[in-house]
Amino acid sequence: MGKIKHCRKRGNSYQIRIPCGKDPQGRQIMKTMTWTPEPGMTSKQIENELQRQVVLFEEQCRKEQQKNSYEISADIKFQDFAELWCEEYAKLNLRNSSYERIKHLTPRVYAAIGNKSLSKITSRNIQLFVNDLVLNGKNKRTGKPLSRKTAVHHLSLISSIFTYAVKQEIVSDNPCCRVTVPKGKGGKKEKEIYTLEEVEQIVTYLEDEPLMYKAFFTLEFYSGFRRSEMLGLEWKDVDWQNGVISVCRTSCYTPSKGLYTDTTKTEKSQRSLKFPVDVMELLKELKAKQEKDRVKYGSKWVESDRLFIKWNGEPLFVSQPYGWFKRFCKRHELRFCNIHSLRHFYASALINEGVDAATVSNSLGHSTITTTTNIYCHAFQQAQAKAGDAIASVLNFRKKA
Repeated sequence: MGKIKHCRKRGNSYQIRIPCGKDPQGRQIMKTMTWTPEPGMTSKQIENELQRQVVLFEEQCRKEQQKNSYEISADIKFQDFAELWCEEYAKLNLRNSSYERIKHLTPRVYAAIGNKSLSKITSRNIQLFVNDLVLNGKNKRTGKPLSRKTAVHHLSLISSIFTYAVKQEIVSDNPCCRVTVPKGKGGKKEKEIYTLEEVEQIVTYLEDEPLMYKAFFTLEFYSGFRRSEMLGLEWKDVDWQNGVISVCRTSCYTPSKGLYTDTTKTEKSQRSLKFPVDVMELLKELKAKQEKDRVKYGSKWVESDRLFIKWNGEPLFVSQPYGWFKRFCKRHELRFCNIHSLRHFYASALINEGVDAATVSNSLGHSTITTTTNIYCHAFQQAQAKAGDAIASVLNFRKKA
């Protein structure tokens, strides 16, 4: 077997030694690992595998050296810098759910530009990648075409990484600024929103349903709270005297962490809304039932203080309201829209009643009014048209004259 660089035989094993720069005193830093061949391997097999182990260990040492180095050049590969960004920025600043979503986006990004140096990635490279996602991308699990929104998320991830690189003065420009996401084959998907008549039907049928789900969906219609906010509500958030409920936390799930309690999506998501007497009475019924169940199940009861819980007091799992509502709609032959559509109904109802954009935005817990007006642009346009008709009606004295 020929001599392999950075490798020497030690008995039945091989020691791999990789130089990794110098310490502050100028001494060479060496990283070592030991590899032992599997019994029965031929000399050629040992040689080939040993060469592979040396390459893998060299790559590992290089990444560790870049991670621990204060000086990073623009020649660093995009994937290596992205992993660095995850450690230095994403883990420290993003919510757990956002960080988990990033992990689902990185495989496609790395496959497209992961091996390119930061300095070599152009707007053209990213534009072609985004175009391919929109026009040819498929969901690996379902085989269905990717949505335009998925392409936007991929572009946003790449842009965030380059923005960090610019701030760190590793590169001078973010090429994503000149990239446009195509409209896609199907165009923009219309939001599914229940009509007032459909909501009246749902509320009527809820009268005969289990108390917890009756309370959950009634409160949702009156609040427009996000699902995670609904499931994060605790009894201490309820001001019985003033009929006010405050959003202070969320209940979330990721495969790595399981079910956990998190902060709200933004600071402005922490808000308080006032509710009518009927809603508060319904919640009092729910609390009374939970008190009876606490006594009934004794030592099996788990104290969580949550409004919406399992039979034993544990927080309700995040997918349970969705599954129950889907079955509910099927039983009553109602059109099924996802739970987030109830939030859209709430927002549209406020806008149609002439509530101003700032108030709607605060009620929904959006970080800015622009977010609200962008999402509900069509509803605001309709409201403005009504305003035009109203002023025309008021000023119709000109016709009379």
